[in-house]
Amino acid sequence: MSNSKTHILVFPYPAQGHMLPLLDLTHHLALQTTLTITIIITPKNLPTLTPLLSTHPNTIQTLILPFPSHPKIPSGAENIREVGNSGNYPFINALSNLQNLIIQWFNTHHNPPVALISDFFLGWTHQLATRLSIPRIAFYSSGALLTSVINYCWKDPLLFQSREVTNFAEIHGMPSFPRDHLPSLFRRYIESDPESEFIKESFVSNSLSWGFVFNTFRALEGPYLDQLEAQFGNRRVFAVGPLGYSRVKSDQDEGSEVLRWLDRLDEEGSVLYVCFGSQKVMRKEQMEALAFGLERSGTRFVWVVKEASTAEQVEKGYALVPDGFEDRVSGRGIVVKSWAPQLAILGHRMVGGFLSHCGWNSVLEAVVAGVGILGWPMEADQYVNARLLVEDMGVAVRVCEGADSVPDPDQLGRVISAVMSGDSSQKRRAKLMKEEAVGAVSKDGVSFKELNELIQALKQLGVKEGS
Repeated sequence: MSNSKTHILVFPYPAQGHMLPLLDLTHHLALQTTLTITIIITPKNLPTLTPLLSTHPNTIQTLILPFPSHPKIPSGAENIREVGNSGNYPFINALSNLQNLIIQWFNTHHNPPVALISDFFLGWTHQLATRLSIPRIAFYSSGALLTSVINYCWKDPLLFQSREVTNFAEIHGMPSFPRDHLPSLFRRYIESDPESEFIKESFVSNSLSWGFVFNTFRALEGPYLDQLEAQFGNRRVFAVGPLGYSRVKSDQDEGSEVLRWLDRLDEEGSVLYVCFGSQKVMRKEQMEALAFGLERSGTRFVWVVKEASTAEQVEKGYALVPDGFEDRVSGRGIVVKSWAPQLAILGHRMVGGFLSHCGWNSVLEAVVAGVGILGWPMEADQYVNARLLVEDMGVAVRVCEGADSVPDPDQLGRVISAVMSGDSSQKRRAKLMKEEAVGAVSKDGVSFKELNELIQALKQLGVKEGS
């Protein structure tokens, strides 16, 4: 045993916003010659691992397990993008049925893992790790403020569900949120419902973990990280973000018509990038308001449109760009109706702003790019993230709130113009935050150091196991 590499088991949650940061972390771990890694994955999610496996063919293996069937999950669906946010309850419950297969694999392995790193949506894996007699490390693909809010909500779900507005007096800055702005996963909880109770138990289990890894950095969320360290009662909190920083180059290598269009422009920071993630399909009224707002702003833009995915959405005119819009803005803006290299676009010198739903990965990508943010939070963690960006950091303004809201086009146009014209306060703050973010992940930066502390802690577990 003592001559074997220290083996780490990694268990991502099958949603893009969760998987990619954990795979980025896995990449950093795999650079260590003394570690070997196994990633638990289901067959249809395997292609997401392709870049990682080709980069580390000798260090990373996969444990491919069948996705467990569940009455509320359509046959063949293995990723949240196929079912939407409402699929999280059945997905978390279904994946827990992999426990026995994982234990069988572990018990027959010649060099079993000495630790489990798993997504915070998989809190039930704390019990799995206990059965395997190895420490579990909770990976948070989201921020520290959100984690604090979630932790308080799950302590007494019915109390928080009963309040119109909650003031979190125990959290730094005493943030307050209307009930509808709290994380949607928690708001779906139904007392005595077996699936809901399992979710609650799973999230409460996170706080029992041996260690905690956050995709954030001290300059962005220092006070919230300090509070979590105090709550968790130990110092094994590692803020290693922003992860994905190394993905920028590979993203740029893809090349695209959008990047060529940006290359032809002449005014740095003048372009607004508009994108609402991989899941949100906008209603006809929202598309019209957004289009007219962009038109009236007079601002250059790149608008990535998520196309309608069901017959019903097509019939109701979802994701339809208004007739004549593209002709009217020709030369000033372009509409992309397919995948776009978001990291490369945000990092382009001509781009100065990002109209976003404020999902955490998009937030960090904007911070690394140093662009001002125009926030339109819609669900999940997005309202909490928007509060951090607007009130705490000053890098963002809100332009709208809610998945079904329709902004006033004239007002939207004015806000876009104000943030994007010249040297707005949001742009100035964003450039300062970029310096902090880049500094954090640079050699000797605080996130770089905390990543190394995590690696050393993992190696130490291997030494104990082998001794």
